[in-house]
Amino acid sequence: MGHIDSALWRDMMGYLRRQHPPMCRQWFNELKPIDLSAGLLTIHTSNSIQKNYLQKRCLQSFTEAAQAATGALVGVRFIDGEVAKKTTAPPLPRPAAPPRIVPLPSRHGDRESPPFEQTVISPDYSFDNFVQGPENALAYSAAVAVANQPGTAYNPLFIHGGVGLGKTHLLQAICQTIIDAREDMQICYLSCDAFVNQFLDCVQQGRMSQFRHSYRHVDLLVIDDIHFLANRERTQEEFFHTFNELYQLNRQIVLSSDSPPSEIPSLEERLVSRFQWGLVAPVSNPKYETRVAIVRAKLALRGVEMPDDVVSYVATRIDSNARELEGAITTLQGHIALQGRPMDLKLAQEALGEPAVAGSGAEVTLQQLINAVTGFYSVRLSDLQSKRRHKSITRPRQVCMWLARRHTRFSLEEIGGYFGGRDHTTVMHAIKIVDQYIQADESFATQVAQIEAKVSGLSDRPDQP
Repeated sequence: MGHIDSALWRDMMGYLRRQHPPMCRQWFNELKPIDLSAGLLTIHTSNSIQKNYLQKRCLQSFTEAAQAATGALVGVRFIDGEVAKKTTAPPLPRPAAPPRIVPLPSRHGDRESPPFEQTVISPDYSFDNFVQGPENALAYSAAVAVANQPGTAYNPLFIHGGVGLGKTHLLQAICQTIIDAREDMQICYLSCDAFVNQFLDCVQQGRMSQFRHSYRHVDLLVIDDIHFLANRERTQEEFFHTFNELYQLNRQIVLSSDSPPSEIPSLEERLVSRFQWGLVAPVSNPKYETRVAIVRAKLALRGVEMPDDVVSYVATRIDSNARELEGAITTLQGHIALQGRPMDLKLAQEALGEPAVAGSGAEVTLQQLINAVTGFYSVRLSDLQSKRRHKSITRPRQVCMWLARRHTRFSLEEIGGYFGGRDHTTVMHAIKIVDQYIQADESFATQVAQIEAKVSGLSDRPDQP
């Protein structure tokens, strides 16, 4: 096995911290380079969750860092403890599905096709990293109970609340705890969108028996954003039977939604009734003290230090949810990297702007947001308001909705209405998609930060269009 120079590893980590600060995490310190041979750098991770996350979300950035540090065309692979025991270097790996998570049927007819991928679990989303507060106490306690006693504590567990309030965090924490403790359990974790798309594909391809087998033989079924079942009668029918079979076998079911079961539009009464069989737990917007704790937890997770007055300012400036608080931290990291100066209150105010006051001249207008986005992506407002779904249009439209929610006081319904008469669920979906891309794609996060910086600059000049 090839020797790894400690200086090379320090150079790699330094490169990642400089070039991809939003991606870096404190747990990266647990990673160990164990071999460099045949143009392949092998990095040992602490567990399978880290391995899968790095392989899916960070491989390109680590490869870039390895090539910058070595000056050679080097590839990177990640392994966990079980693979690390082998003394011979295996061939270049293919991206692997999460361990012990049941592979769903292929979206294609041939047997060589990769299985339908489930949602990648982030090591960030553990119970240890979850900030408890009165706004989420019931949901947190129930999630811990389910993770420790799946199938017997609360079944189903239904967690509901707005965007960015910790629903996905709790769902993934349940999965991580069970993966660590119960090697024999089969887990299926995915979004409702993925469930719907897989169902439609299997209907078209005549593969419903394979679809049913994949979902009805698991020990834990976790589905995020179940409210997207609304207005999908055939999918609701299929999920109804899947739910019944799992429930009768005492298999654990965990669901999340933006609304309680009774308020999901066009959801069949029999599904509403079943969703209420277990525990329905709400999560709400965090109060100031909880927001301060969230900011500190996010900073610690990234290994970043900021003065207390900056932490307090961020918690005051962003009063909605944890995702926006994390977005603010990403913005601050970007300004630190760009300006090359330590973070202080003045820089934080420059980066995030002063809190908008209703009726004040400094409030960001929707037109300012649209001008910034259309100018950056070279699209027209008429395109954003159209029904076109090409990526070149949908992405700027989603960014506009995300910014409008962050920087204006318009409701989800008002924002959706402005962009072509779309409903509030479409706006919520757009916000979630942008949040996910910001976390997974550093270049996209940088683009959004640049647009947001321009918007923040405009807010200080109300005479600007």
